[in-house]
Amino acid sequence: MTKYVYDFTEGSRDMRDLLGGKGANIAEMTRLLGAERVPGGFTISTEACVAYLEAGQAEPEELAGQVDEGLDRLEKQVGKLLGDEEDPLLVSVRSGARDSMPGMLDTILNLGLNDRSVAGLAARTDNQRFAWDAYRRFAQMFGNVTRGIGGDRYEAAIREQKNQAGVSGDMDLTADDLKQLVARFKALYSEETGEEFPEEPREQLDLAIKAVFGSWSGNRAVEYRRINRIPDDWGTAVNVQQMVFGNRGANSGSGVVFSRDEMTGGPDPSGDFLPNAQGEDVVAGVRNPRDISEMPELMPQAYGELIEILGVLENHYGDMQDTEFTVEEGRLYMLQTRSAKRPAQAAVRFAVDAVSEGLLSREQALMTIDATRLEALLHPTLDPDTSYEVLAEGISASPGAAKGEIVFTAKDAVAADSAGRDVILVRAFTEADDVAGFFAARGILTSEGGKASHAALVARGMGRPCVAGASALEVDEENHELRVGDRTLHEGDLIAIDGTSGVATTDDVPLVEPKVDSNFETVLGWADGIRRLGVRANADSPVDAAKSREFGAEGIGLCRTEHMFMAADRQPRMQAMIMASEESERRRALGELLPLQQSDFEQLFEVMSGFPVTIRLLDPPLHEFLPAIEDLVQKVERGRAGDGENLRDLEKTLDRVHELVEINPMLGTRGVRLGILHAEIYEMQVRAIVRAALAVEDRSGEGPDLEIMIPLVAYEKELQLARDLVERVLGEEGGDRLRLSVGTMIELPRACIVADRIGRVADFFSFGTNDLTQTTIGLSRDDIEGKILARYIERDIVDRSPFETLDSPGVGWLVRLAAWTGREANANLGLGVCGEHGGDPESIAFFDAANLDYVSCSPFRVPIARVAAAQSAIGLRKEGAK
Repeated sequence: MTKYVYDFTEGSRDMRDLLGGKGANIAEMTRLLGAERVPGGFTISTEACVAYLEAGQAEPEELAGQVDEGLDRLEKQVGKLLGDEEDPLLVSVRSGARDSMPGMLDTILNLGLNDRSVAGLAARTDNQRFAWDAYRRFAQMFGNVTRGIGGDRYEAAIREQKNQAGVSGDMDLTADDLKQLVARFKALYSEETGEEFPEEPREQLDLAIKAVFGSWSGNRAVEYRRINRIPDDWGTAVNVQQMVFGNRGANSGSGVVFSRDEMTGGPDPSGDFLPNAQGEDVVAGVRNPRDISEMPELMPQAYGELIEILGVLENHYGDMQDTEFTVEEGRLYMLQTRSAKRPAQAAVRFAVDAVSEGLLSREQALMTIDATRLEALLHPTLDPDTSYEVLAEGISASPGAAKGEIVFTAKDAVAADSAGRDVILVRAFTEADDVAGFFAARGILTSEGGKASHAALVARGMGRPCVAGASALEVDEENHELRVGDRTLHEGDLIAIDGTSGVATTDDVPLVEPKVDSNFETVLGWADGIRRLGVRANADSPVDAAKSREFGAEGIGLCRTEHMFMAADRQPRMQAMIMASEESERRRALGELLPLQQSDFEQLFEVMSGFPVTIRLLDPPLHEFLPAIEDLVQKVERGRAGDGENLRDLEKTLDRVHELVEINPMLGTRGVRLGILHAEIYEMQVRAIVRAALAVEDRSGEGPDLEIMIPLVAYEKELQLARDLVERVLGEEGGDRLRLSVGTMIELPRACIVADRIGRVADFFSFGTNDLTQTTIGLSRDDIEGKILARYIERDIVDRSPFETLDSPGVGWLVRLAAWTGREANANLGLGVCGEHGGDPESIAFFDAANLDYVSCSPFRVPIARVAAAQSAIGLRKEGAK
């Protein structure tokens, strides 16, 4: 018989896959702090959820009996019965995925209440209002979670009850008001479901467990998993835990507290606290909470105990902790803990401080950093030298600055992003269903909530700037208006936010690119001392090259020379070369381009003096440098109508474009094929490279290590012909003293299969994983991203874009094959990657394991690659030690 139910006293943090993150950590806290500090309960495993979903939402046969046994043990532990009429045990039913998914799955509190037990709770606590408020909350959450009754229906009922009572706040409702509200909620349940609200506590528990299991397949959870790369087949655990109550009066409360400042990583704990409230009030963001620093004034003993426990948990886990707690009539209870999701600067600060405090080693500290989030350190800020009018101030919920058009719904944010427009998602408070809008928006602004609100947590997790709790804002989502005092803003109006300082403005403030701070430099220094894999940058200009060096690139792994021909002063010469009908004419046009190309290379080489520079010779087909056929046809038609344009030249250009255009240009006359058919083009480029390198070396005494890369090679003879051309020009220009090697970009499956043959001719391979992915899968990147990918993810064909993270079983196998057979033929063969996969941490780990020499990525991803390469090295060492 499969064991599905585990008491909190049975589990540990090592059982995360089985018990989920929340269940494993509650069990660990129980072992660490004792049962008197952690309310008792049990966890239903992720295996039960998977079995439930695979069976078409039917529970495993053994589950009901095991839940009964777990409940019996809990009742004996606390000395109460679930839903007892005199002194009821109430429980929470909460999800717990293996990786934290804040707000994406379902929770029900106060389960076990009914018309009889609410009277027992009121008598036992001597607090009628508390008991009926607990019942109201349970009825609302139960209907919403188990039967999908819209939260807006319940909120409307609450508003009606407050209007009837003549009060403005929820806390102003009396016990009698709350009784009437419960009756409204139960009537709403019957109206929506055609059934009576369940009074039997065990039935309530069964429905709640099934609802939490089902929430794993909800749209918001599926979307969150897609964005955060969480596998669909993990399932969620369910945690059934004894309720403790933060809403039992002035000496009670609930909160969320981080062991350190979750925004900066500084040493002081931070978080939110609400007196006389349950935990859902804090995380839902519907009430503006108090800062945790105010708690000592209200509950000094509980606060002191909390701070002591935070230290114990952080030392035990070796990571910054995000905890939830409740104080019930002065007594502190810890409800859960987890490693804190935090923005990049907080992660880096914590890593540095943890090492200096002796809490972690450098290797351990590096492994606490999510390398994918480090790009946030390179996000812009509002220009400090520009004065602007502050529209509203709120809580600094997630760092960075952003500006864009105002939108009021997640759907509108997604639509705007698809249209290429930058937007700021403005809401009163966000809900779990808004996750797609978070991903699409440049930033988030809310009028309610705090640092622990849904908006703040998800924004930090996604690296989006967020200002929360800007209470001066009145957000009218129905009419798509934002009011501040006597000002009214509409959808489409410009707004800018700074999630670091917590301000919003309607002024068009410039955004300033950040600089790497000392803590980040320290972390990068650790990474450089640990990693084996080299990190270069893709850069085509001196500006990009300088930025790459600033971020620690160890050379240029890809310089795309075609970009140098796109400038306005190059276009006429380039087009003249292409239009030439004879080789002699082409050579004359190339002669005019040569000094321009040489100047480009000289500027690049001066920046990268002493470092390797890999230059890819011209790759795209020639027609890409000519006007589009549609534009030329229109101009020819206007010319024939006598509008004064040179008709003969236009017709000649159109004829030439027709000659050059191919049905499938990606697989046509491009790359090395272009260099073989028109060798004079490659000859000009190589001559410019050699002359530029000699000039820089003569001026400064040192030039770069030149690597000339021939693109789209499929046959070893192609590369041999190109190599012969390079060596001939090198000799003619007197460049024998230069450090120069010749290699190829591996971007075709055939090249991978015959890599041993090509390797005998090459000095290096650089895997162009963008094109290699296209040619291996047989899909263009533009088509899959725009038309196919979403459906493929929905149907579980792929879990992410193969252009974002390397398809390791397919494309990755070809990379391994080419690396292995290439080095079998040429032991000194250099191996690198120059596609955008070179900046993706998961792909970097693959390349490291495949024993490549370096990765190359865009300049702003260089720091990410440095840290990811170090993390990969640490991981490989651990695997090797097993």
